Amino acid sequence: MDAIQQKKIKVARLAILSNSLLTIGKLLVGLRMGSIGVISEAIHSGLDLIASLIAFMAVRQSGKPADAEHQYGHGKYENLASIIEAILILVAAVGIFVQAVPKLWQGGQEIESLGWGAAVMVISAAVNFVISRKLMAVGKETDSPALVADGWHLKTDVYTSLGVFVGLGAIYLTGFSILDPIVGIIVGMMIVKAGFDLIRESMGVMLDVSLPSEEEKVIKEVLAKHSHQYIEYHGLRTRKSGPYRYVDLHLVVPRHLPIGTVHQLCDHIEEEIEGELPRVQVLIHCEPCEEAKEALAGGCSAAACQAEECPVGPEEKN
Repeated sequence: MDAIQQKKIKVARLAILSNSLLTIGKLLVGLRMGSIGVISEAIHSGLDLIASLIAFMAVRQSGKPADAEHQYGHGKYENLASIIEAILILVAAVGIFVQAVPKLWQGGQEIESLGWGAAVMVISAAVNFVISRKLMAVGKETDSPALVADGWHLKTDVYTSLGVFVGLGAIYLTGFSILDPIVGIIVGMMIVKAGFDLIRESMGVMLDVSLPSEEEKVIKEVLAKHSHQYIEYHGLRTRKSGPYRYVDLHLVVPRHLPIGTVHQLCDHIEEEIEGELPRVQVLIHCEPCEEAKEALAGGCSAAACQAEECPVGPEEKN
């Protein structure tokens, strides 16, 4: 197991531990108080715990090397995990609405031990703030969608815990217990938004959306550095699988070049792209210019290549 994989697993375990403690603490305090807001937070943390377990398993699975059944590796396990985590967020929101809406129609109920509730919310927000920052930092550093999704879970928990804290404070100051289910509903709406945001982002990778434009720009800049050594390139395709990037393209070269020279050119391009982007695999399919002469009308020709007079850069063809 490499250092990056060990780092990912370590922070995933940390999230499991913190979510376990917070779920138990919130549930005990919420039941003692009879607070929908605090119980809704316990439900949220319980789903966060399940999400952390899923993220942990996905991180372990994605680190496995490619095999006969998964020839492109196991990276998409992390994307699948992030979608499942997003669905769990939406399930948590439904659970909160089921509890809060009836209490809202009833005008709320008496809540006891407001101090305990406020204390557990502050502790929860502080712990989740620290853990979410750690998860998202490691997730971005290692390009792990599962850890980033888990970080978003805990980040929403920070906001919702603070929301419940504010609601309990308002109840203490005003005596209006109806504020408790109202806060619960607001928490649920925030969770719904976070869930849909995660689903939209994760589905993009599952459906093989191209790499971000800034990353494709890096690839094109590397190709431009070698433009004097080939005729043109086309069919550039990019995608992502978990933390891994895949790039393939067709490179049109002078047909008289020795295969060894063409192979060396491809190696140089691949190495430079790999040096610019993390965890990227590049596949270049080479074509002699004779096969692409129709696409290069006004540029090179088979006769010119045969005579070793082939133009080798787009700027020379103009």
